[in-house]
Amino acid sequence: MRQIIKMALIALLLGAMACNNPIKTEQVETADFIPSTRVEAVVRQLTDSLGEACAFRVERGVQQVAGLWRETDGSEEDFARFCLESFVAGEKELEQLYTTLERNFEVIYGNFHQMNVALKEPLQLEGPAITPVDMMFGSYSPSSHLTDDLYANKVAFLTALNFPFYSLEEKTELGETWSRKEWAYARMGDSFTSRVPAAIQQEVSKTTTEADAYISDYNIYMGKLRNENGEQLFPDGMKLISHWGLRDELKSNYADADKGLEKQRMIYQVMKRIIDQSIPLEVINSDRYAWNPFSNELFDGEKTVEGRPEEPRRYEVFLKNYLAMRQLDVYNTHYPTQLARAFDRTMEVPQKDVEALFKGLLSSPQVKEVAAFIESRLGRKLEPFDIWYNGFKAGGGIPEDELTTITQRKYPTAEALEADLPRMLVKLGWKADKAREITSLVTVEASRGAGHAWGAAMRGDLARLRTRIVDDGLDYKGYNIAVHEFGHNVEQTITMNDVDYYMLNGVPNTAFTEAVAFLFQKRDLELLGLKNPNPLDEHYLALDNFWASYEIMGVSLVDIQAWEWLYEHPEATPEELKEAVIRIAREVWNSYYAGVLGGEDEPLLGVYSHMIDYPLYLPNYPMGHLIAFQVEQQVRGKNLADEIDRMYTQGSIIPQAWMKHAVGSPISIEPLLNAVDGALEALAK
Repeated sequence: MRQIIKMALIALLLGAMACNNPIKTEQVETADFIPSTRVEAVVRQLTDSLGEACAFRVERGVQQVAGLWRETDGSEEDFARFCLESFVAGEKELEQLYTTLERNFEVIYGNFHQMNVALKEPLQLEGPAITPVDMMFGSYSPSSHLTDDLYANKVAFLTALNFPFYSLEEKTELGETWSRKEWAYARMGDSFTSRVPAAIQQEVSKTTTEADAYISDYNIYMGKLRNENGEQLFPDGMKLISHWGLRDELKSNYADADKGLEKQRMIYQVMKRIIDQSIPLEVINSDRYAWNPFSNELFDGEKTVEGRPEEPRRYEVFLKNYLAMRQLDVYNTHYPTQLARAFDRTMEVPQKDVEALFKGLLSSPQVKEVAAFIESRLGRKLEPFDIWYNGFKAGGGIPEDELTTITQRKYPTAEALEADLPRMLVKLGWKADKAREITSLVTVEASRGAGHAWGAAMRGDLARLRTRIVDDGLDYKGYNIAVHEFGHNVEQTITMNDVDYYMLNGVPNTAFTEAVAFLFQKRDLELLGLKNPNPLDEHYLALDNFWASYEIMGVSLVDIQAWEWLYEHPEATPEELKEAVIRIAREVWNSYYAGVLGGEDEPLLGVYSHMIDYPLYLPNYPMGHLIAFQVEQQVRGKNLADEIDRMYTQGSIIPQAWMKHAVGSPISIEPLLNAVDGALEALAK
């Protein structure tokens, strides 16, 4: 019976894109200005005129416009006249309208994007110190008034009237049978679902830019760290950004049999100081003083100096992001919280489904089995920072300084790296002409921060690969990040230029671009010519993906629960938020990590910088790991380039539909868990 009901529902929903096979849905709540009686009258008049074939599009379109219409847009009569005159019934006329809107949106969004990139360059690229004027321009959003303008000239209303919005549930039910054009129409219907005032958009842009700048300049001078004996463990000039640089340096020290463990414990202590905000302000982005992170003492030569703790700056930034995002809630009828926007709108996977995947892996028996395997390799009990164990990677035994010697010689400048990008793609399976075509649209730039990739917003424009390049050239950390970001750029270029409809450009969500980035990053040594074929690589790949997923899934649960706490405590202070984040981090640790890595009540999961500067982005990483593993299994034994082109030219349909077409199954932890079982069995022999 359940299957019959489901099939009946699908039958009712099919064909809702055009003027036939209408469906009945719950009425959307309209704005107070346009009364429901007026909405019903307009719907009835249009339906009587055009026939029942158009009833669904008429009803939903008129309701959408009514929900967005304000008194400043015109009277009730103006609303009715607009709907009656602007509804497009014919399929050819609707297609022509779509084509016109799509073309002009690409022009607008693409050029605004170019302005935004240029204005933020002083904040994001290596160069002179950031000035207050740089911050003013960098935090300015050129497109902040665009939405207001498109409502004022009625383009937004025209779009909302003629291209229905579909909920995630409806897209899931209908998407199985939609054509490419119908998917494009659905994405056009996503364009105007809220009406956020320009002043609020500008405030959100300013807040997130300031948060990004705070994190981008959060560096620790490692050569200034001292242990309890006053010894220096790290070289002069080593400047690491939190948390990425600290984490990657900790990972690299598994290859140091002499001082590696001591260095890892020192980095771990630095991280805990950042989380609880006892870190002295004087050591953030400054090499003026020596610092013992264990005792928290500062030294100016032989003299002890009194330091000032940073608190509560980290949590002030987090709280400001929450308050900025909360302003958007009232304007988003379909997605009334940042949690809803992060999962239902942006990721397009329900939050409950995401959490179920994470908790399923974190609770799996494979966790303790893999931990025991790691313990046997290390020859010691695991410690909390072993959450970042990276000994499964091919070539993991090569000391990082040797790898840095190679990368600095090969890539002394950003230009040298950019020149080598076509060769990298050929190495990965692309034909030479296609490799040149893709990389002609990628430029490499030296980043202030850890690095990032920034795709274009119109066809033919450049994607930007940004990584840290020190004076001596690209060190291995920077190279590894660059290969990751290059994966993003390749995806960004393909999904912008090779997808059939502009409204379908991109990927279902950022987890899918992370998947390509992970695929590239895992091959970084291969691209240097250092990876030798190893029949066990497949098994190590599974263990590496599993342990990385184990790490970041717990962090993501902390991020999710912190946002849930904020919505339950909207008047919270930065100090209260700090206490909540640390409490939540400890609870998640105790639930899924303490029995494996030790350290009851560890706050370590609260160190991630993305929690501070990218609201609710973290869950995309573990989803990316799962997707990447399933994609990796799909491409194994096939040409990587051909498979990426086949899968990623689907564009931005919803994730589960994308996965079914790409790999034949939805997003799941089962393929990874099964591969881990096989890997442990094979490696035990």
